[in-house]
Amino acid sequence: MGSKLKICGIEPESIVDGRGFRYVVFTQGCPHRCPGCHNPQSHDFNGGRWADIDDLFAEICENPLLKGVTFSGGEPFSQPKPLAELAGRIHERKLDLTVFTGYTYEELCARHDPDTDALLRETDVLIDGPFLREQRDLTLVFRGSRNQRVIDMKRTRETGAIVLDEVEKEAFS
Repeated sequence: MGSKLKICGIEPESIVDGRGFRYVVFTQGCPHRCPGCHNPQSHDFNGGRWADIDDLFAEICENPLLKGVTFSGGEPFSQPKPLAELAGRIHERKLDLTVFTGYTYEELCARHDPDTDALLRETDVLIDGPFLREQRDLTLVFRGSRNQRVIDMKRTRETGAIVLDEVEKEAFS
């Protein structure tokens, strides 16, 4: 058996949690507890169920149509170690990884935590920042409020500066 991960649930076939056909892992436990959160059932760290990452990976491998995997929440960076392990295996399958977080990229970097850094290295697209009800915008792609950013992590790592993804232009052109 591999590492364990506390999850709220999974969505094996999603088209709204990142580009293309995706497998989504909703982690359990969130310190942010944003008012108006889309997944309030994921907030309680004592809720959810334990899942073995070997089992999750096997489910991911069963679907040849997947473009990628998304980690959402809850707060994925509350469990960075098992998620980084799963992310490495996802990339071995040539799938991309999108991660939603209520933290900003800058806050995650400031942790100087090896497990957080490992998950960031495995992330292709990071959607960061807390959901702010007063900035809610239903026209945004893949996020709920204007303060949240869609970050191209490969280009961000290459340049050393945050590079935003062009997701809105692409989605509406």
